[in-house]
Amino acid sequence: MTSFKEKYLFQNVEAAPLAVFRILFGLMMFVSIVRFWSYGWIEKLYVQPQFFFSYYGFEWVKPLGDYTYLIFFVCGFSALMVAIGYKYRIAMALFFVSFTYIELMDKTTYLNHYYFISVVSFLMLFLPANAYFSVDARQHPQKAFKYVPVWAINSLKLLLGIVYVYAGLAKLNSDWLVKGMPLKIWLPSKFDTPLLGNLVQTEWAPYAFSWLGTGYDLFIPFLLLYRRTRVLAFVAVVVFHVLTRVLFPIGMFPYIMIVSTLIFFDARVHRKILGFFTKMLRLSKTLDGVGATWRPKSAFKMAYVVLIGFFTLQVLVPFRYLCYPGELFWTEEGYRFSWRVMLVEKSGYAQFKIVNGDSGKWFYVDNSDFLTPFQEKQMAFQADFILEYAHYLKEHFEKQGHAQVEVYVDNQVALNGRLSTTFVDPAVNLAAQKESFAHKNWIIPFKDEIKGL
Repeated sequence: MTSFKEKYLFQNVEAAPLAVFRILFGLMMFVSIVRFWSYGWIEKLYVQPQFFFSYYGFEWVKPLGDYTYLIFFVCGFSALMVAIGYKYRIAMALFFVSFTYIELMDKTTYLNHYYFISVVSFLMLFLPANAYFSVDARQHPQKAFKYVPVWAINSLKLLLGIVYVYAGLAKLNSDWLVKGMPLKIWLPSKFDTPLLGNLVQTEWAPYAFSWLGTGYDLFIPFLLLYRRTRVLAFVAVVVFHVLTRVLFPIGMFPYIMIVSTLIFFDARVHRKILGFFTKMLRLSKTLDGVGATWRPKSAFKMAYVVLIGFFTLQVLVPFRYLCYPGELFWTEEGYRFSWRVMLVEKSGYAQFKIVNGDSGKWFYVDNSDFLTPFQEKQMAFQADFILEYAHYLKEHFEKQGHAQVEVYVDNQVALNGRLSTTFVDPAVNLAAQKESFAHKNWIIPFKDEIKGL
């Protein structure tokens, strides 16, 4: 009888699914970088602003002025190298480092799918994705392999499963399921969407979308794993992500998830995809590799420890919010990096007051003097943004000659259709508060209740 270890970790399987994943992932990343560049977002988001919000512990990661374009070039070029499987390990490392650097340059641009790309690219560093149908395999036939251990493919399935299931668990809350929030706010504005305009105007649409979205996230990985439901499940993946792309401006993420879920299909499907590439590009059959199985070198086996640690973090990190008091959607302490996708609609107002501690004189700050409209919008309802900006204002005005600068804020925030209420204690001098992983006790407690996870 086949043991669990042999069946799900070390059984030999065809490498075609891994090759297809590498090709499509690389191409999607290249298109994403080109799209980002062509829309002028590098200039708008990373060159023009004078201040950038940093992740705690990564304050040293900043845009490099006009040299920021070079980072994007390296990222896009390495994505192409990944796609064709040329110098794969180097290319994958360059892509992971450059893309993650881009992601860390300004916290304002945080998106779940940026984080997804970083974790996938890190995982792919340890996968033999160039063993088959790659330039590396063609140039070095002794390193070409038609078979790989099944863990190399199952690790990608596991990561996708974590993303989906955790996204589903996050939706098990009263705002999403009982109140239909925030879809009740978003959907009516889509009245001009072709074919869907009348549908999204109905009273029941937000609730139907909420419940269907929850069921989709919770069960789609398991339906993709089961052979008899796999095709229908993939159709559901396509419909779900195309629908979200039509209704919401979430960039390339829907397409990335669609092509990623192809990893769940059997090798024969991927052989057909590779056959299509071979015919379209008139490639040589020598890209197929020999019939041997890839085996990690003894030094590489240390990577197993890294991968175990990697997946342990992926399982545990989304639950770190349990270490904090208060309502997660309100404080957002432990909210990021936990696959909580499109669960809240928040808006805020933040007016900062600068006080000279020696003279007692004070004045208000015009945020537009320091922040872009997008940065100001994001800052106004996120506590760590508010704190970092307050420290920046302190340093700025002290350089101008103001003594013993104190910073206070009049801050109002609205969550999921509720009336605006005070978010930060206006009596707290934010300049004296230190950033850390500890709870920010100067956040005013949430005055309502959201039940669920």
